[in-house]
Amino acid sequence: MASYDPRTQKLLTFHDAVPRFLDGRDTPRAYLERCLDVIETREPEVQAFVTMNIDGARAAADEAGKRYAEGRPLSPIDGMPIGIKDLFETKDMPTQMGSPVWAGWESGRDAAHVHGLRKAGAVVLGKLVTTELGFSFPGKTHNPFDASRTPGGSSSGSAAAIGAGMLPAAIGSQVVGSVIRPAGYCGNVAIKPTFGALNRGGGHSSLSQSHIGVHAGSIEDAWATCWQIANLAGGDVGHPGLYGDREPMAPAAPQRLIRLETAGWTDIDGESRAAFETVIDHLARQGVSVIGRADDADVETYEQLSAESLELSIVICMFELRWPLIGYRDRGPGMLSDFMLGRLADAEAQTLEDYRAMLAKREDIRKAFAALKGKADGFITLSSPGPAPKGLETTGNPSMNAATSITGAPVWSLPLLASDSMPLGVQLGCFPHQDAKATGHARWLLDSFLTQA
Repeated sequence: MASYDPRTQKLLTFHDAVPRFLDGRDTPRAYLERCLDVIETREPEVQAFVTMNIDGARAAADEAGKRYAEGRPLSPIDGMPIGIKDLFETKDMPTQMGSPVWAGWESGRDAAHVHGLRKAGAVVLGKLVTTELGFSFPGKTHNPFDASRTPGGSSSGSAAAIGAGMLPAAIGSQVVGSVIRPAGYCGNVAIKPTFGALNRGGGHSSLSQSHIGVHAGSIEDAWATCWQIANLAGGDVGHPGLYGDREPMAPAAPQRLIRLETAGWTDIDGESRAAFETVIDHLARQGVSVIGRADDADVETYEQLSAESLELSIVICMFELRWPLIGYRDRGPGMLSDFMLGRLADAEAQTLEDYRAMLAKREDIRKAFAALKGKADGFITLSSPGPAPKGLETTGNPSMNAATSITGAPVWSLPLLASDSMPLGVQLGCFPHQDAKATGHARWLLDSFLTQA
């Protein structure tokens, strides 16, 4: 295995191919075929896909090619090959959710965001591996940089497909850490937008902190994907959707950031901690003020309250999943893993009063986070306490992700660092509904850090 270097690692991008489609030097079909060539080479080891619709993708790419030839592409992602996390319905492929409960199931319809992607001209190539029902029990996927390591989860296939250069974009989702952590492990760019910004209709569940997110090879492609979904399918019911213009905000340095430790700070290994300090040092050299819990009492309050975010998130979401999990369990042996059965047993022991108390704690964390809004432009921390761990028995430690899932804040994972010769992501985020602002900061940090002397 070659040592990973974020400065030389090249991810597959789409936005920069569009000018070649318009002037005839390239076509969406040829682009798709190059993706299929990479998939043929890498998929036997990485195992990111559950199923593919190659014929349908080729037909969609050909239609996109005709539109480009006529100078009338539907959107910036017209002709872009994309993979869908196998929690979400697609009209032309099964949706099996990493579970024998749903083996072979086809709904005959697209999830709302998939419908929006197709209306924008995106080429839906296949379904990507998820963990069991989108929780922690691993699927078959391997890390594209070291097959002995996890790709993370639950968006395992989505992250691995981008890291392996198979696709320019893929859909993921996050309840606790399922977009940001695997993105960091697999060297992706990824965004977890503001809670409710992208329509979750046609997915496994409507858990009270589940977000749709996007893995990609570039910030530009990730933003374009989010924007098209939001503007063609809207946000979740009762939510205003994604704010921001069609074009991503221009790179812009933040004036001040909050350095968050999160519950995962005590889990960080020495090499990863040192790598993160190089980012903090870079910010200081660029004139960005960075404050932390020792500098501000409100930051300290938030850090203390959010320290239990991980377990709180898990318990809340499992209580919310008692139905349908009880029904799945009652269908007979083998429907749920022992891991999921254990989680369900814990959830069944909870009462409604317990759930109310947990929601109250979550609201306290959200209020403490909101109190930070006037103190900084956003926040920064690692995407995980270290690189992807060896072994495929777990999907890694989400302790640095739960706090921002609870708050519903928009967060980018940026492939800025390496540790133990593997990718190590950095989280950069803002406050709810500041997705566009976070994107400008992310573009600035990615460009300035990776191009520094």
